[in-house]
Amino acid sequence: MVSRRDACIVASYSLSTTINRSPGLSMSSIAVSLIVFGFVFGGALFGMFLRSVLPEHHLNNNSKDVVKLGMGLVATMSALVLSLLISSAKSSFDAQGAEVTEASAKVILLDRALALYGPETKEARELLRSSMTHTFERLWPKNGATPAGFEEPSGGMESVYVKIQAMSPKDDKQRSIQTQALIILVALGQMRWLMYEQQSTSITMPLLIVLVSWVTTLFISFGIFAPFNGTVVGSLLVTSLSVAAAIFLILELYRPYGGLIHISSAPMRLALEHLGQ
Repeated sequence: MVSRRDACIVASYSLSTTINRSPGLSMSSIAVSLIVFGFVFGGALFGMFLRSVLPEHHLNNNSKDVVKLGMGLVATMSALVLSLLISSAKSSFDAQGAEVTEASAKVILLDRALALYGPETKEARELLRSSMTHTFERLWPKNGATPAGFEEPSGGMESVYVKIQAMSPKDDKQRSIQTQALIILVALGQMRWLMYEQQSTSITMPLLIVLVSWVTTLFISFGIFAPFNGTVVGSLLVTSLSVAAAIFLILELYRPYGGLIHISSAPMRLALEHLGQ
């Protein structure tokens, strides 16, 4: 049988609470990316300004070679850190997507187990479906409404757990199904706490600041030794936009339930279609 400690875990589990998404968060990704673009492209323009005021001997081939060597090191470090951030953000996104799929599958399995138990579980199954529907509507609201935010797990599935635990099995089959249903609920409770804790996962700001400072320094060096013409400015503009887009991608991947890049609702929608059958 399931222990009291496990029961406490499930009692705090709620399928009716969801990931926090708000317009403010959505705007922050764009705002941070625009700030990064401003620093990077501004650095290139500042470098072009320095070219016009620096003495000629600061711009000779010897000086240019030394700057190239130093900026090569900075470019390598920047590329490594940027790739690390993208890889970490993508791993976090994929992990949370897998958790949604696994949780949806466990809910279907729980509903089928209760159906096999007998008609005594009708009320518990209805509560389970109601909770899942509420969760789905909060995670993926209709008409483009703003999704609700993650709350500390509390009470949403407690009534389901209590009803299953209070059932009186009539034979070994029902007793086995009851035990398995409680075990599934415990697993769902643990997963729910994990998803709650993961909402605080985000990019480390000091790391982002260091990265932007490196890239800005790199673009200043580009501007110092680049001639001022439309082709050069256009090239630096496109490159700066690419860097800002990479930062935007990282920020969006760390918010898998909001923004332009989000986890698919298909697994949970499929689970809702199977509940109660």
